[in-house]
Amino acid sequence: MTAIKKHKRLNKELKLIDVYAIATGATLSAGFFLLPGIAAAQAGPALVLSYMIAAVPLIPAMYSIIELATAMPRAGGVYYFLDRSLGPFLGTIGGIGTWLALILKVAFALVGMGAYITLFFPDQEITPIALGIALVLGGLCLFGAKKSGGLQIFLVIALLTILGVFFIGSAGSVQPAHFENFFAFGFDAIIGTAGMVYISYVGVTKVASLSEEVKDPEKNLPRGVILALLTAIGIYLLGTSAVVGLVPLAELQGNLTPVAVAAGYALGPIGVPLLSIAALLAFVSVANAGLLSASRYPLAMSRDHLLPPKFRRLSKFGTPSNAIFLTLATIVLIILFFDPMRIAKLASAFQLLMFALVCLAVIVMRESRIQSYDPGYRSPCYPWMQIVGILSPLYLISEMGLFSILFSAGLILLSTLWYVYYARKRVERAGAIYHVFERLGRQRYHGLDPELRGILKEKGLRDNDPFDDIVSRSLVFDLHEGCSFESLVRIVAYKLRTVIPLTPEEIIDQVMEGTRIGATPVAHGVALPHFRTNRIEQPEMVLVRNLQGLSMTLYDPLTHEEKDAIDVSAVFFLISPERDPAQHLRILARIAERVDEENFVREWQEARDEHDIKESLLHDDQLFSMRIARSSSTADLVDKALRDIEFPEGCLVAILSRGGLSFVPDGSTILQEGDRVSIIGGHQGLSSLRERFPQ
Repeated sequence: MTAIKKHKRLNKELKLIDVYAIATGATLSAGFFLLPGIAAAQAGPALVLSYMIAAVPLIPAMYSIIELATAMPRAGGVYYFLDRSLGPFLGTIGGIGTWLALILKVAFALVGMGAYITLFFPDQEITPIALGIALVLGGLCLFGAKKSGGLQIFLVIALLTILGVFFIGSAGSVQPAHFENFFAFGFDAIIGTAGMVYISYVGVTKVASLSEEVKDPEKNLPRGVILALLTAIGIYLLGTSAVVGLVPLAELQGNLTPVAVAAGYALGPIGVPLLSIAALLAFVSVANAGLLSASRYPLAMSRDHLLPPKFRRLSKFGTPSNAIFLTLATIVLIILFFDPMRIAKLASAFQLLMFALVCLAVIVMRESRIQSYDPGYRSPCYPWMQIVGILSPLYLISEMGLFSILFSAGLILLSTLWYVYYARKRVERAGAIYHVFERLGRQRYHGLDPELRGILKEKGLRDNDPFDDIVSRSLVFDLHEGCSFESLVRIVAYKLRTVIPLTPEEIIDQVMEGTRIGATPVAHGVALPHFRTNRIEQPEMVLVRNLQGLSMTLYDPLTHEEKDAIDVSAVFFLISPERDPAQHLRILARIAERVDEENFVREWQEARDEHDIKESLLHDDQLFSMRIARSSSTADLVDKALRDIEFPEGCLVAILSRGGLSFVPDGSTILQEGDRVSIIGGHQGLSSLRERFPQ
């Protein structure tokens, strides 16, 4: 059995524009440039309604994936979410199946270009062109997500520009008569067609597999994915309406270049080549985004020992080179020996099933009550959104026909065989679902909560987390004689009773109970005793320094018996309101992150006073300290009230030290000679302060 180990993380290179471009580019290809003609043969002019209905089951899945991705921004997307929520068996099915479905979508896009290329070069073989583009895109992937993302931005901007020209040019040429007998093909045909064109939207969520490489994923992932879906819905609505309104139904049905034909009606001779270029941009775009996303699945599964270890290795560019080679080789084989145009359509049912499971995963993660499950974006209308997201795909699957269902069953069988004969003996994880059934005596996986806490540490604080304020007004003890941890807790408890409405005995009991059960983290000579209570409204902190060393007893968390003793030089007591356990964990994670930094120990030991002690914990790029003196650049600030001083936007004085005492000032505080102030704020604002008041 092998437990999860810490692996080197991928570089965070993707910004909001990259997320939007990858999600949008993964969506607008065959669904718009090929499928309308096929959809018209099944649903007639009501294909417009089919495209809108197809977006409905994606919305719950999109919100669920965003929630999971902001809580667990890790490579692998759907695989990782299913593995950590429902366990490695379903994770294996989701990982292998989604990886293959993505690969088929990439091959489908590359070969699908043939219909448009043959408009200009009827005798041209599409296979060599598809293989050449695949190899170029694979080479870009090897150089990092940023390189592929840069290409993606160019492709999407060019595509949207051409489509904008098409929509404007077609506005005056649409024939209302083409929409007569809108429901002539029947409602069942509309729903069946919706199931077929559903694949047009699924690319919008594939960027989740790249969430580990997204800068500030809690903001950029939700914004990028939602904007991409709105873009896709708008383009499909306008585009299919234009195609139906421009092209006679008899000509449209079964046509494999419907948008180019429609452009010919709207824009004349220039329309066909212009929209053909747009189609080629779209196909390359979806192939690029799909290859980039798919290559992260072998990486993530290898990290978790579900695939051989070679696929988790990173190249000198910080990319999973072996995973990229495997993905690229599989795409090449499919293009050479199979018909991706036919197979890729069958994968829609499997995609629908995975999205239903993703919605279930959100329910499991929330009901598991794991406190370290802390998504930066929570799906609205829980759990009804997720229930709709589970039931609607199952209904669409039932309408898609036997072959699609059998193809999905084949993917599930293949993944099951791999899990049984390779992966099962190599993993000992269980999903969060065991936490849900803990009361029934089922096994729970104790490694999941620490893993999620590690993710919290990587994600850092949120904008509204009052960490700076908590540290600024914290109580400080700078002890110069050694003592025991139990004695220190008693001293701190009697001081804390003036700040929080708990008796010293209640505080002592809470801290010592947490220490006995192993809930007090101890590392690098630092202890972090903490608890939550419903009798306070804001977090409180006490900082204790004792360079002589505090003797602390460690306990066995199972037997609660004394196990060992250790000396610590720093103790940070944190007490938070009961109502926000996730914020409590984020603050603990920020302290742990600061303690791990190389300069912490030096700054902590060299701190001269209470101000320095607080500043050593706050120390980062968002802090600037200066001393007020008539003989320095701060001379104009002497005898001025803080409210009368113009600070850059977003900057404020967090701590003021005067006469050996530190306190949190307000606007009426008047600065005096010798005062020392610590200012927090954004990088740009603090940079201007450093230039204005050089120290």
